[in-house]
Amino acid sequence: MQLKLILYVIGFSAFAGSLGQNLYTPLLADMQKSLHTSSYMMSLTVSMFLVALAVMQVIFGSLADSKGRKKILIPALIVYAAASLGCAFSHSIGLFLLFRIFQGIGSAAIPVVGAAIIGDLFRGQELAKGMATYQLMLLLAPAVGPLLGGMIGERFGYEGVFLFLTAIVLLLLAANMKLLVETRPQKAVPSTFALRSFSAILRNRLSAVVLLYGFAQSVVYLIYIVFLPQVLASLYRLPAGRIGIILLAMSASTIASIRIGSWMRNRFGSRISFVSAFLLQSVTVILFALTAQLSLPALISDVCLFGSAMGLTVSLPVTILAEQFPEERATAMGVYNLVRYLGMALGPVIGAALYSDRTLAPLFLTSGFVFLVIVLAGGAWIGGKRDRGLAAQRM
Repeated sequence: MQLKLILYVIGFSAFAGSLGQNLYTPLLADMQKSLHTSSYMMSLTVSMFLVALAVMQVIFGSLADSKGRKKILIPALIVYAAASLGCAFSHSIGLFLLFRIFQGIGSAAIPVVGAAIIGDLFRGQELAKGMATYQLMLLLAPAVGPLLGGMIGERFGYEGVFLFLTAIVLLLLAANMKLLVETRPQKAVPSTFALRSFSAILRNRLSAVVLLYGFAQSVVYLIYIVFLPQVLASLYRLPAGRIGIILLAMSASTIASIRIGSWMRNRFGSRISFVSAFLLQSVTVILFALTAQLSLPALISDVCLFGSAMGLTVSLPVTILAEQFPEERATAMGVYNLVRYLGMALGPVIGAALYSDRTLAPLFLTSGFVFLVIVLAGGAWIGGKRDRGLAAQRM
């Protein structure tokens, strides 16, 4: 019972950490006016959070192995709560951006330390169940965050959104302080992160394409998260609450299609399913650019198609990396997450340069075609052969 309680506390902590990415995205257009700033600067508040998150995950992972899990998680939660409070009372873009960076630093420890704690506490099937619960909590944040943020923001503004986040983090801080004990194995060897980690993965053609696809997908995904609310506000005059519902529909579509991605892998193998799923997602971006301005139902359908294609890809890249690097799985996952978060950080910057209130083509059509070219090039590079292991099992 105590272990399950710890699992849920860690899971909700990861959920709260992920909320920092998208809780306020339905309010970006309103915040731009309130803070008297530009679309580019508002996009930067998302990008800098993600840069801090990407870089500090690597650092916190090593520190958690050498210093201990709880010793890193508790101070990080304190920083996250303080930075969230600072965001609530920031009335200039410079101050808000500064606190967003500290938010990224504080939240970075939660996913890496949380996963390590679950690995310390559970074994066998219980470990698999624990990780599944943990990943579900991480996926719920993109689904629920924009809806919560939109509803709170409509009534209390962005200040209310960040005060709400502060309260959640403080409650979880108290729960972690009370329930967590140090779980780091006594004989654990501190891990290191070096450039050779990148080199080993990049020399493998399949894993290099996994990183390339993950980076491109993350760029496009953050373009959707940041600029879809602006499209809905300017094109269809929707309030923040309804924008949050549409973002919820996109994330719900992602969650609903995850099992289909697993079925594809079992039926066709990792490699073919991997390329096909990313190919489908790149096409949905082009479809959005061509049809989203026709009507609101068309836009919602396009968004749900994008989310569904996203769900197909969730398990495939990490499965491939786990198969390719059985002795270095943690390192491979760390490199993959770093590349993804850097892509997420770059997405809003690219989007700000291409976004137009009058037409979706410069941003979404360009993004879609570039994504498509990357997928086709990567697919041609690795070939379309079925997985040998899977084929052997079926003979």
